[in-house]
Amino acid sequence: MRADRLVATLLLMQTRGRVTAAEIAAELEVSVATARRDLQALSTAGVPVYPQPGRRGGWSLVGGARTDLTGLSAAEARALFLLAGPAAGVSAEVRAALRKLVRALPAPFRAEAQAAASATVIDPAGWGEHERPRPEIADRLQQAVISRRQIRFTYRDQQREADPWGLVDKDGLWYLIAGTAGGRRTFRVDRISALAETGGVFERPAGFDLDGAWRSVVGQVERARARTRAVLLIEERFVWVLRDHFGPHCEQLEVLPDGRARVRVAAPEPRDLARTLSGWGAAVEVLEPAEVRAELARIGTELATLYATGGAGRHGRRSPRG
Repeated sequence: MRADRLVATLLLMQTRGRVTAAEIAAELEVSVATARRDLQALSTAGVPVYPQPGRRGGWSLVGGARTDLTGLSAAEARALFLLAGPAAGVSAEVRAALRKLVRALPAPFRAEAQAAASATVIDPAGWGEHERPRPEIADRLQQAVISRRQIRFTYRDQQREADPWGLVDKDGLWYLIAGTAGGRRTFRVDRISALAETGGVFERPAGFDLDGAWRSVVGQVERARARTRAVLLIEERFVWVLRDHFGPHCEQLEVLPDGRARVRVAAPEPRDLARTLSGWGAAVEVLEPAEVRAELARIGTELATLYATGGAGRHGRRSPRG
């Protein structure tokens, strides 16, 4: 994109003081003619750059003028490359951008920035899980968000039209936050199909903040995931396992003299809690509510009937004796 080249050109001029069109062309991997046109475009736009003729001539910023684009401290440069570096492994565009940014940084920052870019690898797949591939449609939605183009699509067998305000990647699941005739809505990207632009354009609502909007969505979802609460007893040393599973919906209330902890957990339905807790057997004692205790009793009865010693399984075969 030309805007990217113009920014990179300014960065080079700021760090090197004086550059030639040939040097810019080599750094940004464009032709010398393109580099000259970009320099002229900066000058025409009012950026204080000017050419110096002669054998040692080139282009410079008037009076050593500086942009705000690389007023980066060493710590800020390191943070930028730590953030962008892992993405370079899957994106050729990010790799190219990082190479250009490294060249544009002040010399003392370059070695540390390059080290930061390769310091971290992100493995998005959990243990025993497959990596969720980025939805192919995400790139098209992202472009519609950037260019402020209205879209039409099919969602759960219904035709929708929306103003795409922003995208969110939550642990490999992508969501679209959009404005519709019925107000703000959130759509799972992997359920969107038949995407097309309508030809119309839009403006985001004044004061819209994507991060704030997503936090609101998360709050609504988490509240829905915590409709049923249960209080249970478990050895304190195992509370971390419950926290790992229930996340924010696990709260340790107190530790009893016998070493067990009283813990509150939450899930959408009593059955959801019972299915998770039944695997603990007698290591977990649910005190309340009665609905969860009843569901645990039902599961226990079914298992006892199915696996009772000497009993017949579902297919009529008797369990082997030890």
